[in-house]
Amino acid sequence: MLNQISLFAANTKGALSKITSVLAQDGINIYTMLATDSAEFGIIRIVVDQPDKAMDQLEKAGYQCRLDRVLAVDMGSDRPGTLDRILADIHDANIMIRYLYISFDRATGSPIAVFATNESETETFLRGKGYHLLDHF
Repeated sequence: MLNQISLFAANTKGALSKITSVLAQDGINIYTMLATDSAEFGIIRIVVDQPDKAMDQLEKAGYQCRLDRVLAVDMGSDRPGTLDRILADIHDANIMIRYLYISFDRATGSPIAVFATNESETETFLRGKGYHLLDHF
C-alpha cells in the first residue's frame, strides 16, 4: 500500500501552485496528483516520495491534511479492457471502490490504477489474484 496525502484547498487562482511550491521548497517529489473541485474548495490527493515530511510542511503552511493508505495496481499494459478486468475482479469480490485515478510508472511507462476502498482485505485479495501492487513509485 502507498501513503497518499489528501488535503483541502480553496478553489481559487494559484491554489495548486501554492501547494506545489511548499513541496518544491523542501525537495519533495510528486509522483502523482489528482485535484477535484467543488464550488468553494478542492480535494487534492498527492503521492510523494517523502509523505511524512510533506504532511509536516503542508500543515505548517496552513493546510488541513490527512494521510490515507491507497492501493496501486500495476496494470501491466495500456490495452483496452485492462482496467475493466481489474474492476470486474474487484466487483466480483463485492468490494466497493471509494475513488480511483490512473497514474503511470515513470520507469516502465506502465499505467497504475490508484484507488481507495474501505475493505481491509482488498490488498490480499488482489495479490492472490496475481496482480502486482506497488509499495512505492
